[in-house]
Amino acid sequence: MDAHERHRTRTLWLTGVLHAFTHLYQVALMPLYLLMQRDFKFASVSQATLLLTVMMAACFAPSYPIGVLADRMNRKTLLGFGLALNALGFAALALAPNYAWALVAVTVAGFGGSFYHPAATAMVTRLFPGSTGKALGLVGIGAGAGFFVGPIYAGWRAGMLEPVLGPAAWRRPVLELGILGIVVAALFTWLADNEQPAPAHERKTVPAAKMFPTPALWFFFLAYCFAFSVRDFAGASMGSLSSLFLQKAHNFDPKWTGLALSGIYVAATISNPLFGSLSDGGRKRWITVALVAAAVMVVVFPRVPSHWMIPVLVVYGFFFMASYPMTEAALMESVPDAVRGRVFGLFVMGGGVIGNLSHWAVGVKVKQLGEAAHSVNAYFTTYAVVAFLMLASLAGLICLHAIQRREGPVAPKAAKPDSMPLLT
Repeated sequence: MDAHERHRTRTLWLTGVLHAFTHLYQVALMPLYLLMQRDFKFASVSQATLLLTVMMAACFAPSYPIGVLADRMNRKTLLGFGLALNALGFAALALAPNYAWALVAVTVAGFGGSFYHPAATAMVTRLFPGSTGKALGLVGIGAGAGFFVGPIYAGWRAGMLEPVLGPAAWRRPVLELGILGIVVAALFTWLADNEQPAPAHERKTVPAAKMFPTPALWFFFLAYCFAFSVRDFAGASMGSLSSLFLQKAHNFDPKWTGLALSGIYVAATISNPLFGSLSDGGRKRWITVALVAAAVMVVVFPRVPSHWMIPVLVVYGFFFMASYPMTEAALMESVPDAVRGRVFGLFVMGGGVIGNLSHWAVGVKVKQLGEAAHSVNAYFTTYAVVAFLMLASLAGLICLHAIQRREGPVAPKAAKPDSMPLLT
């Protein structure tokens, strides 16, 4: 293995570790909503869910300027700094004396999280031309691990401490996860190599002045972003809605709620690299399969007995989470390397801001249910709407086809199996 291959291997797996922490922080609060409501003495649970919405908005709103930095600066530096800031904000949330300071803390944490996706996705796409879906799928193992560990650890730890600490038990796991993230950021900065340019035979010289050269391409790109922001809204809704559904309609405690929610993400450690690799032979087909199967599971979930709910969530997550590396690879391979940071920054900004309004919206919806929130049947319509939104997002594939037809292919053909030993 030559120096370039060693660099690619090291970069891929370290980037996956950072991916785990980035997403761990995005889901760790979900099983803690009711404890936070009691600790801060909120009038309704929507104030607790709003904290996650604010954090996610702060994460995705700056994605375009972060994407600009990712096209111009050392991406390793951006990644290490981003995780450190993300973790500091998360630890500060655990120490917040009131709601105002909690809002400040989640804003800082979210801003730190905004550094990961524009820098990491552009970097991995450049390092693995032609097998981008497979590479992003492998990095997606980190996301699946973070999504799995976040709710299960937070829920288990808070449930264990609640008899002693009362409603404040949510603070301990949040603080511990924040401190651990700071340590990992320091280790990443120490162990990771500085970014290296791709070999000459894998480079493509392109003009960097414009992201898209025509208004038509801009239109189709923005339509693609909006379509998959609808998917993001549905997916984020599934997490917060299921947290409240399980605790209110089925009387799950924080520990079991965290375990159930972690089921959404555990199978992603398998499906992300699997579907990412399969999609290198046909992105649109496999994206459609994943999202249709996920939508079916969303409709089924509230209708099954409680002992079947975790298995259904596992199957749902297996398909839904696999859609992310595929849609990201499809977009990144449709545009030149010189603008990928900015393109992905805009893509994530739209999807993140719109998608994560769902946490607040779900809190408001459950508040409106009143006493009916303790009835299973009251949630059927809401879950059906979530499934419909997932299916509606597939309209974005029409826009992707238009971008690829007008922009033309910009990635080399898939690498031969023996040229990427770390992925085989």
